[in-house]
Amino acid sequence: MPLAPRLALIPGEPAGIGPELCVRIAQAAQPAALVAYGDGEALMDAAHALGLPLRLRTVAFETLAADVGGPSAPGELALIEHPNPTPSRFGVADPANTPAVVGALRAAAADALAGHIDGLVTGPVHKATIIRGGVRFTGVTELLAEAAQCDVVMMLANPRLRVALATTHLPLRAVPDAITAEGLERTLRITRRALREDFGIAHPRLRVLGLNPHAGESGEMGREEIDVIIPVLERLRAEGFALEGPLPADTAFLPQQRDSFDAVVAMYHDQGLPVLKATGFEDAVNITLGLPFPRVAVDHGTALELAGRGVADASSLQHAVALCADLGRRRAAARGTH
Repeated sequence: MPLAPRLALIPGEPAGIGPELCVRIAQAAQPAALVAYGDGEALMDAAHALGLPLRLRTVAFETLAADVGGPSAPGELALIEHPNPTPSRFGVADPANTPAVVGALRAAAADALAGHIDGLVTGPVHKATIIRGGVRFTGVTELLAEAAQCDVVMMLANPRLRVALATTHLPLRAVPDAITAEGLERTLRITRRALREDFGIAHPRLRVLGLNPHAGESGEMGREEIDVIIPVLERLRAEGFALEGPLPADTAFLPQQRDSFDAVVAMYHDQGLPVLKATGFEDAVNITLGLPFPRVAVDHGTALELAGRGVADASSLQHAVALCADLGRRRAAARGTH
């Protein structure tokens, strides 16, 4: 691997703010060699709307290693073209462009699995538009897990907090049935391994939330803690896992306790993520744990109403690039060691 990791930069929904965020971060030196997977015209339209310079250098995946060996010059992006079937318009997501949006994600995943690139940095996609475009789609995390044929965990993180999810994009009424012993154990094992191998935490301390208010109140408010969560925690503690819980979600995130754990495992999406976003939305990122390559995404949506206006904040994408580059270097060092 070159000194600078080679990362796929995927704008996501072309009518949203993803393309202009890519243009913004391309204006400065980056800790990685970035290769955009997307529609060149959409990127150029975003550059023109922002009044920023952009030079696209088209490359082919067959020659990635030779063509992209170091960081791009400011104002330049290498590009693997995934043209939109119809021209995109700011703020108007078009289902006809679904093949290009999903195709860019799948191509980048394939290139990472083949070792052509060292990680994925993904912009926001518009799920409803992708579904209307004829693709069965629950999220990028799930798409990448299918491509890599592995189990994954969604983790969101900022410099103050890490939150991993036992379930992801489910209706609330479906969550209790989705909390199984096998699934929770898998989540805890993947999270602990990632904290050790990717984040360099030798002995990760995990705080595990209960599903019900007051963590079930000894069975008075639900039995999921007694029947499912506690047996899993006891079994993994016997293996040496440092696990605290199940804990009531309303007190588990108190600021004065944050030095006592390395990550929280929440039972469902809106149990843990509102707290994380409240502690730092601009510098939060979305990490897919368990993949054979690093994947870091922005922690926000497509913001169609802001597209083309030049007001979107690129902080989350910049943090995603920086973290993905760090993870890529750490994985390369581990491969070299072994």
